[in-house]
Amino acid sequence: FCFLLGSDAEEDLIGSLASMSNKERIKAIQKMPETMRKKREIRNKVLKEITKKANHRPSCCTQCLQGAAVSFRRFGNALSEHFHQLRLWHKTLKIIGAEFGTSVLSYFVFLTWLLNFNIFSFLINFSFITIPQFLAAEPNNLSFTGLELFTGAGYFQQTVLYYGFYTNATISKIENGPSYNMQLAYIFTVGIYFVICFLILLFSMAKFFSRNFINPQELSVNASKLLCTWDFNITNDKAVRLKQKNLHTQIKEGLTEVNKEVLNFSAMERAIRVGVHVIAWVASLGVAVAACAGVYFLSINNLKLFMKGYRNDLESQAAMLVLPVIVSLLNTLIPFFFSWLGHLEKFQTPGQHIYVTITRNIILKMSIVGILCYYWLNIVAASESQCWETLIGQDIYRLVLVDFIFCLLGSFFGEFLRRIIGTTVCLNLGLPEFDIGRNVLDLIYAQTLTWIGILFSPLLPGIQMVAFFIVFFVKKVSLMRNCQPPRKVWRTSQMMTSFIFLLFCPSFLGVLSVTGVTVWRLKPSEGCGPFRGLSSMYAAVDEWIQVLENYTVSKWVVWIYHNLITSELFFFVLSSFVLIVTYLYWEIIQGRKTMTKLLRQQISN
Repeated sequence: FCFLLGSDAEEDLIGSLASMSNKERIKAIQKMPETMRKKREIRNKVLKEITKKANHRPSCCTQCLQGAAVSFRRFGNALSEHFHQLRLWHKTLKIIGAEFGTSVLSYFVFLTWLLNFNIFSFLINFSFITIPQFLAAEPNNLSFTGLELFTGAGYFQQTVLYYGFYTNATISKIENGPSYNMQLAYIFTVGIYFVICFLILLFSMAKFFSRNFINPQELSVNASKLLCTWDFNITNDKAVRLKQKNLHTQIKEGLTEVNKEVLNFSAMERAIRVGVHVIAWVASLGVAVAACAGVYFLSINNLKLFMKGYRNDLESQAAMLVLPVIVSLLNTLIPFFFSWLGHLEKFQTPGQHIYVTITRNIILKMSIVGILCYYWLNIVAASESQCWETLIGQDIYRLVLVDFIFCLLGSFFGEFLRRIIGTTVCLNLGLPEFDIGRNVLDLIYAQTLTWIGILFSPLLPGIQMVAFFIVFFVKKVSLMRNCQPPRKVWRTSQMMTSFIFLLFCPSFLGVLSVTGVTVWRLKPSEGCGPFRGLSSMYAAVDEWIQVLENYTVSKWVVWIYHNLITSELFFFVLSSFVLIVTYLYWEIIQGRKTMTKLLRQQISN
């Protein structure tokens, strides 16, 4: 490399890098076969050279701009390095991938993705909804007993945790100064947040899809991993052993996929297998229907309890936890039954077992969520409660909290006790394997509850953020101490794409439907919340547009509202454009897949 030839070559290199654009310079430095420390030294010298060239220019304004740009770039690089070091799970993910393979690793990657997602959600709601409410908040006269942490009622009812506490007034601390319309802030924050979530999910699906389904490196994946992927900058013994394990696991996964056995069954064996699959599906759907019926009738009794009023005695507080405990119990025990059915069906590959289990679990959990949404929007909202939005928020708070507790208990009873039994009582069982399907659906279910509850409890993403953080390290410890690597090694390049797709549909799209019905069709409570006294939550936007029609400066906002936001033709054209782009993108993907198959055939020949 020319950097090693001498000082003259070094000066030429620095000069050539300084003349490049920012993106070209970063790529050139990244491709250098040097250590990270050496690359940083080169980068700093290049930045100094750029600063010197900027200082020779006659324009003082240009010098200031160049100096500020270089300083900002240095600050950004330093900040990104520090944030990279603060990622507590970065090393953990490497260890999990090396010890247990990409199938188990995909669960933890998905968990960290959801954790970051909820951090973003919490910051948005806290900044634009909760902080302004603190300025107009009235003192809480209720006493705190500690039981509120489990029930979400009592003292928390008069806090920023729930919808009913937020004011419908325009907040202004300075007379004749700027004001803050809480109605518009509430509905626009939630609306824009869901739009951002929609775009993030679409972008994430496209990114993982293109990375996992259109990967040109698959032509010679095992040879390239064996010969070309070793990082010679690794000098630490632990890092070397970890890298060796990681490569060893990846190569085994690739070879397993290449050497996949195709089993030939007789007609009788195929008929028996089909019969077993049919019986398993009938049993799983029957159990799901029975669970949904039980949740519906239990929720009706739960509403009768609410109508009796709020009491601080232990009996009333405990009765509020009956519905979330039963729902979480069903969501915890029935997936074990589904996993047992999957073992009876004897799928040819672990991937088939996981995807079938995930499908059955998603039917169960989304059906239960659907029953609860029907109960909230058609029964609770039509009840004589003083603030039905807060009642729904408390219900969702308890569901999230109890689901988190049962998730921790699932690690104890499903993995710890299973390890004790398999190593001491029944040695034939051995160590348990990490149940990817059940654990992934637990995350999707928890995130679905959080999305539904954002409108009724704006700080719910903060609670879920803490829960996911604890779950990550509890699952990591349980995995390392109690579980064994999968007996059948297999590569799961498309697993993360499937997780994001399930999170998008039916979870996120269902939440959009529930939120749309709540905002457009249901009448808000008369005595609480920022939309009290209105015919619907969306009526606040209509009133705001009527006010803007009186101002000439805001005519463009009124035009966009009438011609785009409320226009069916605009959304029809937009949907058609998205479908056309999706179709063209799919055709490009199919073309690339065809080219990949042809290249593979040529290489094999």
